[in-house]
Amino acid sequence: MVKVKTAIADLSGELLIDSPDNKSSLKSFPRYPTFNSKIESFAFYDKPTIQNGAYKKEKFFYHATTSYYISKIGFEGFRWAGVDQKKSALYGGGLGFSYLAIIEILDGFSSEWGFSVGDFTANTLGSALFVGQQLAWNEQRVLLKYSFHQTKYSDYRPNQLGSNLLENTIKDYNGQTYWLSTNVYSFLPKENRFPKWLNIAVGYGAEGMTGADYNPDENNGKIIPHFQRHRQFYLSGDIDLTHIKTHSEALKILFNTIGFIKFPFPAIECSDKGKIRFHPLYF
Repeated sequence: MVKVKTAIADLSGELLIDSPDNKSSLKSFPRYPTFNSKIESFAFYDKPTIQNGAYKKEKFFYHATTSYYISKIGFEGFRWAGVDQKKSALYGGGLGFSYLAIIEILDGFSSEWGFSVGDFTANTLGSALFVGQQLAWNEQRVLLKYSFHQTKYSDYRPNQLGSNLLENTIKDYNGQTYWLSTNVYSFLPKENRFPKWLNIAVGYGAEGMTGADYNPDENNGKIIPHFQRHRQFYLSGDIDLTHIKTHSEALKILFNTIGFIKFPFPAIECSDKGKIRFHPLYF
């Protein structure tokens, strides 16, 4: 017996063990057994086998970063409307959490996705990181950031990993790196001479993934080479645009718009394969 990894709630329908026409059971019909649901059902997705896989953890940081910045956008919107700092932080965080929670619940009614505990947790932590800092320091000292570089993996599965640069930036986790960018100046005594705009960033990425749960052997009849899935950890510098003084409203809008992007800097990479590598400039 194999323990079921996905639980399905509120299920009602018809279970067919074999084709009604195959009374002798001598023929083989690969599509059976099959279940035809008569109403919408809720799939609760919880797979420990891939929760610890590289693809799943990369997806975790994607959700946390998205939730963080939706919370930030909500906060800025409430402040613009005249709401005080504390309420704006709470309302903004609630907006980021609620928006992605609704998407996660809708995923629960999808046969393709299902409700993911990991994604829901990431959404919660992303919003909590923003709200907690805003309430404690009235500023964001630790930023969640994103960077991207193109990889060879999308060439093998463009339908899954993107067929152009714009799609790659969203779909190809191999080229995505997620960062915790810390403003060192904010944690030092006020008289320190450390540059206000210079951050220290710790990053996480993964490579070798041509599929979510596993790497397929072929795609549309074309053989895919075997790639070893592995994680990468980075140490790098970054620029905190919130600490660059400007009187230009246009620049302020630009800095707010691109603030989620990690700036290219030299970086040290350490992979879970035990290899250490220096990048003169890492995107």
